[in-house]
Amino acid sequence: MREPIYLDFNATTPVHPAVFEAMVPFFGPLLGNPSSAHPYGFRLRTAVEDARAQIAGLIGAEPDEIVLTCSGSEANNLALKGLAFGRPVARNEIVISAVEHPAVTNAVRFLTRHGFSVTMLPVDSYGRVDPAAVRSAVTDRTLVVSVVHAQNEIGTIQPLTEVAAIAHQCGAMVHADAAQTVGKVPVNVRALGVDLLSIAGHKFYAPKGAGALYVRRGIELEPLIHGAGHERGRRAGTENAAFAVGLGRAAMLASERLPTYDSEVRRLRDRLQDTILSGVPDAVLNGHPVTRLPNTLNVSFAGIDSTELQSLVRDRLACSTGSGCHDGITVPSATLLAIGRDRALSAAALRLSLGVETTPAEIDEAGAILIHAVSELRTARVVRSGA
Repeated sequence: MREPIYLDFNATTPVHPAVFEAMVPFFGPLLGNPSSAHPYGFRLRTAVEDARAQIAGLIGAEPDEIVLTCSGSEANNLALKGLAFGRPVARNEIVISAVEHPAVTNAVRFLTRHGFSVTMLPVDSYGRVDPAAVRSAVTDRTLVVSVVHAQNEIGTIQPLTEVAAIAHQCGAMVHADAAQTVGKVPVNVRALGVDLLSIAGHKFYAPKGAGALYVRRGIELEPLIHGAGHERGRRAGTENAAFAVGLGRAAMLASERLPTYDSEVRRLRDRLQDTILSGVPDAVLNGHPVTRLPNTLNVSFAGIDSTELQSLVRDRLACSTGSGCHDGITVPSATLLAIGRDRALSAAALRLSLGVETTPAEIDEAGAILIHAVSELRTARVVRSGA
């Protein structure tokens, strides 16, 4: 049976063949420990530092500002907990948006058990933070403002430059979870004005298990993992040279392919959007119509349970719901509730996310599959209600 059309690239991307090829030697012939003071170690250390420079180049940072991690989630935790446990005593407040990834919200929830208070910034109907709300929330006790660069479900891109400028006026630092933006849109840490920024490699064709945290020079973090002085004392443990090399190679590829996202991928995303909204006129677009990731489309289908819809199409189309299913009950997406959707529409959403390899034929077929499935479910509902 043919594989389903894959439109879940925000969940994960495949490892690019060039990335895999770059990694392979480090699983065999290129043995050694990057910390060893002999030719085997020197060779691996050079490979890791080259990769660090490639990652830094993608986001406009310096190589010594990149900490290698095993995931974007670890990077988020290192940023927030690392700041918190190395904090100035007077600053015990954290400000986050209402649409953060669980790696941020749950890290902050943990910190509330250690004397921190949390202020949550509301978002508008597109999922954007109002910089004025940041101005009202930040005080001289605020340690860090953490705002996701682009929301993973709806793709809305936040006004980070304005957020950072306001936070810095009060002496607070700024962290951005950029797992969804790095590799899809231009990201420059200097232009954004952020102090820390999290990267997840498997969102841009590197392997799962490879991530990084940008830490602006001069910022001290308490490590999550204590041990020897790896990663300039910020993360103990022998560096995974193979995955670092893979992440570096993926960063180079991402730099080359950014124009593809802005042109071809965006056009295909809009084509899919137009097809769905034409075929299902009462479908509701979630997220900002313009200022969002070029590959992301989130749509609610009124009267439809998204988990039921996904189940109906999953053998032909791989996509995501923002909701969860617990004990047979669909739990609405917290993100969609935060932007003002009612519980029914929040539980009726699908996220469709494209990659650079997505084809026009796949887009047209995916649109037809969804339109037919929605019609089928609505017809079945009418039949049930009349029975």
